[in-house]
Amino acid sequence: MSDTSGATSAKAVSFAAPFRHTAFTVIWTATLVSNVGGWMYSAASGWLMTSLNPDPLIVALVQATSTFPIFLLALPAGALADIFDKRKYLIVVESLYTAVSAIYAAMVWLGLATPGNLLLFTLLISAAGALTTPAWQAVVPLLVSKDDLSAGIAANSVGVNISRALGPALGGVMISAFGIVAPFLANSIADLGIIGSLLWWRAPRRRSSLLPERFGRAVTAGLRYARHNPHLRGTLMRAIGFFVFASAYWALLPLVAREQIAGGPGLYGVLLGVIGASAVGGAFLLPRLKSKLGPDRLMAAGALGQAVAMVLYGIAREPAIALAASLIAGASWIAALATLGVSAQVALPDWVRGRGLALYTTVFFGCLTLGSAVWGEVAVWVGLPNAHFLAAAGAVAAIPLTWRWKLQTGAGTDLSPSMHWPGPLTAQTIAQDRGPVLVTVEYRIRPQNRAAFLKAIVKLEHERRRDGAYAWGVFEDAAEEGRILETFLVESWTEHLRQHERVTNADRIVQEAVRRFHVHGDPKVTHFIAAEPE
Repeated sequence: MSDTSGATSAKAVSFAAPFRHTAFTVIWTATLVSNVGGWMYSAASGWLMTSLNPDPLIVALVQATSTFPIFLLALPAGALADIFDKRKYLIVVESLYTAVSAIYAAMVWLGLATPGNLLLFTLLISAAGALTTPAWQAVVPLLVSKDDLSAGIAANSVGVNISRALGPALGGVMISAFGIVAPFLANSIADLGIIGSLLWWRAPRRRSSLLPERFGRAVTAGLRYARHNPHLRGTLMRAIGFFVFASAYWALLPLVAREQIAGGPGLYGVLLGVIGASAVGGAFLLPRLKSKLGPDRLMAAGALGQAVAMVLYGIAREPAIALAASLIAGASWIAALATLGVSAQVALPDWVRGRGLALYTTVFFGCLTLGSAVWGEVAVWVGLPNAHFLAAAGAVAAIPLTWRWKLQTGAGTDLSPSMHWPGPLTAQTIAQDRGPVLVTVEYRIRPQNRAAFLKAIVKLEHERRRDGAYAWGVFEDAAEEGRILETFLVESWTEHLRQHERVTNADRIVQEAVRRFHVHGDPKVTHFIAAEPE
């Protein structure tokens, strides 16, 4: 799914391909079990709140508190995932998740649940999950070969939706059979398999002679990279247009089941389960749909499907219509989600993958958080049906409004490190944290090529800034025609050395296009470092 060709698309969604790798199979299975527990908790917490306080805004806040931490913490978590050993980091945070889940399960068992502590523990549990989300996304390339990466991403999406199909339905059955505490207990146990699989797995080690990035600088670098990556920016804009409106039915579905249809927890679990099952089935249809429609039209089809589903939820007064809505919602949800997810992955090189995916996750869950609160309040004012109808209209309107941002435009780009920059020559030992550093590149071009050269070198600005420069400029000699100087500033010597490791093969093509204008040999590169008094 990372390429626009039909053949590659078929390969990308091949479910079996990544399971040739033992580590992927073990961790995928453990994650599936854990996600089933998470969806059981999600369904149970929504249903529990309808018993504790059925106000639509309060019920919608369960969804909002489950997504807000991911919006708030995704970018810092992405920086941590890129800085630290991903395996050890995941073990620590998953252990915290298990402990907090177990504590709240005990509180529900003892009859201590209230609307306030339900929202509080949903917030804490979601915060622990938020800290792992970018790391889990970024770890996929460590579990499979490069050829199987897109297939691994697709398999992860299928796993999430299998758990979405099983978890809510199992949660509803367990509530009916054993009481409300059962799904909470199951969730606290389900995560133990992930911890065990991570303890078993031995991740490949990252080798670098440079000091680890500092947290603040790592966050800044991630934001700077996203700002100067048009492929990622386009993905984020399309995601905003989709998730703000699609969040409506996720937030309001417990009320549709309980108040609009007058059903019980079993019906709510079945509705969520049908969404997940439909998403799993839809995932296997994606290659054919993508080959016919392409990523942008497939995304539009997903948005239209969500709109149809929300209209059906709005008119549902009996289970059959709500089940039909869930069937459409699941298939269209996976079409949009998989298209956006692959678009984000193929836009990112490995060094910033955690932070880039964290930004995508921030937009994803930020829109779900904001949308859940907004649509809950809208439902208070205009009623459940009209809230769904308004969200459906917004989803349709967003398609033409976001159409100019294209998806998966980075699919044909080689983002592997080129390592073609020679190491800088120095006359002294330079402390790695010393800076700022001014780098100049002197070009000699023929005067008749000036316009073409300036057009070509502008493309270098985004590359330099993505990889660490905070200022960039081009200057020409007023006294000598054809002598042009490119300059860029980097915060420290270490950050400049990181630039050498971050340059991709795609960047190399851009650089070579600029250097072809240089008339003799290679352009002269000079490094200046801020002078410090003795």
